[in-house]
Amino acid sequence: MPTVRSVTARAVLAPLDPPLQTASGEVPTAPLVLIDVTTDDGVTGHAYLFCYTPLVLPALASLVSEFGAALVGTPAAPGAVEADLRSRLRLLRPQGLATMAISGIDMACWDVLARRSGQPLVRLLGGEPRPVRAYGSLRRMAPDEVAAEAAQLARLGFGAYKVKVGAAGLARDREVIRALRDAVGPDADVAVDYNQTLPVPEAIRRIHALADEDLLWVEEPTRADDAAGHARIRASVSTPIQLGESWWGADEMTASITAGAGDHAMLDVARIGGVTGWLRAAPLAHAAGLPLSSHFWPEISAALLTVSPGAFLLEYLDVAAGVLAEPTRIVDGAVVLPDEPGSGVAWDEDAVERHRA
Repeated sequence: MPTVRSVTARAVLAPLDPPLQTASGEVPTAPLVLIDVTTDDGVTGHAYLFCYTPLVLPALASLVSEFGAALVGTPAAPGAVEADLRSRLRLLRPQGLATMAISGIDMACWDVLARRSGQPLVRLLGGEPRPVRAYGSLRRMAPDEVAAEAAQLARLGFGAYKVKVGAAGLARDREVIRALRDAVGPDADVAVDYNQTLPVPEAIRRIHALADEDLLWVEEPTRADDAAGHARIRASVSTPIQLGESWWGADEMTASITAGAGDHAMLDVARIGGVTGWLRAAPLAHAAGLPLSSHFWPEISAALLTVSPGAFLLEYLDVAAGVLAEPTRIVDGAVVLPDEPGSGVAWDEDAVERHRA
């Protein structure tokens, strides 16, 4: 096993067109930390982290750099790297930015292994490259803008879509959903995401009122850390509840499943613990009978869903396309995995330099 020679972290503000809107505010550019792990035999693996706000971008890049410096000279084996870093942070209970930094380094180490083996990541994980069914995740929230964006996504062949709601009242939620349906047709699946904005009683009221909209799921209607609240919502409504993008590791996932908080599971590879953490978490969803979807990171998520039991849908919302050498390719509503060594993440260095933070 090669050893880590260096870990570098570069902060960029990648273009987002259109910007990403949520009920909590707008993300005009994508704050990314680009990670390169180079081994003593000269192989470099890549990964990136998306942190929503530039306010924490320097801190996250610094964490990656400091963790990387601690790994120099140690084996670049992802499991050993993750265990090493977590052991150093045991007294802090690594969550938040610390978990993201560990996840990013883990993803880059898996990319190293795939490149060294001459295989795409999906083959290294025991799968085969194949199309992965995805849903178009909209960035806009105003009804007219939702309709225009959805029409563009529909040309990529998606059969499922998700739109963010909760910026105003129930009437506006319904208006947004119907604008989306008018744009994509009655046969498409439609999900909504409240981004944790509703108190539990209001969530129950709104989801009841939207029952006739035949939604695929309602995502994070209340605070992500309120498993008991989500369980109350789930017990009170007929529409499926989607949770998981905010789980910091398999332990939080287990607590949510034990509470009966949701009907679906959605893993975010940068929060669940990288590729290593995903492989630990995915069987938990399958054992609980929860369909498994992904959050962001379409390149690595596509490979991981391919080898995950109970895989359902990949979220197509590509925040890093502005700095990638080859952004994610969509054909007939599915992500097409590249049949080349690595995870599919590599940099357009000219774009990186233009967008350095």
